[in-house]
Amino acid sequence: MPNRLLSWICVLGLIAPWPLALAQPAQEAALPAYQLADTEVLPIPAPALGRVYEAFVALPKGYAQSNRRYPVVYVTDAAYAFPLVRAIAARVRDHGVGLEDFILVGLSYAKGDSGTTSRNRDYTPTDRHAKPGSDERPGAYGQAAAYLDYLRTTALPAVERRYRADPGRRIYVGHSYGSLLGIHALLTEPTLFSHYVLGSPSLWYDDHHAFEAERRYASTHRQMPAQVRFYIGSFEQIRKGVPRYDTHYDMVGDLARFVAQMRSHRYQGLNLQSQVLGDEDHATVFPALITRGLMWALPKPTGR
Repeated sequence: MPNRLLSWICVLGLIAPWPLALAQPAQEAALPAYQLADTEVLPIPAPALGRVYEAFVALPKGYAQSNRRYPVVYVTDAAYAFPLVRAIAARVRDHGVGLEDFILVGLSYAKGDSGTTSRNRDYTPTDRHAKPGSDERPGAYGQAAAYLDYLRTTALPAVERRYRADPGRRIYVGHSYGSLLGIHALLTEPTLFSHYVLGSPSLWYDDHHAFEAERRYASTHRQMPAQVRFYIGSFEQIRKGVPRYDTHYDMVGDLARFVAQMRSHRYQGLNLQSQVLGDEDHATVFPALITRGLMWALPKPTGR
């Protein structure tokens, strides 16, 4: 067939030239999603709240062959923190430093909610936007008390029924709003957890509400039986125009003042330390603080 005739036939759509036909890619099969080995998801509904949460669980090596009870690390913001804490713990445990074996539980966001919606509501102690003219719906913030009640009455017992967990050794880990929730627990029911690893607490929240809450606690309590470690990045303070420094809140200064206020009340049973981590900002500090927090709360037992 003459080349000119073949070209006109192609233009008219009667046949396609070979190169065009060969260019059509075959549809590729979908690939499986990556899953974390040796983990499971435990649904724990919250009927009183009308929501469903899940616990992401990682059991220690040798759990099935052991009869012992293990300390439990409960970490908020599980979508981010659970796989990170799991990986860091394995690295620290297996490469020269050592850690005590523990059960890791990631506290998920409510099913059907975005992370922002769930944490704004569940991790904050007051509804700071409940003011005239606010465009936030009521209840978008300020349900920390209800969420902690869910943890105390439902989630923690569910974990301790299913797994060989030591209820006397619950380690709480939170960052930012998650740390604010931990402070709320300290000031309402400090023995809910034995250890608190609290990073970059949002003490600015609701006109520094936590400061007044701590003063109210001190007016009626002489004891705070808890082990507490605060960590914060050195860049979490205001230096306008300087990269990585905060542009809104002096979180380093807030934490220093809050720790000083707590120490001034000389609570019996309180073991409190605070550390500023150099070259870290609000976005980068969590891996550094969880490494230190685990080494503090769960050092490798001697003789093991």
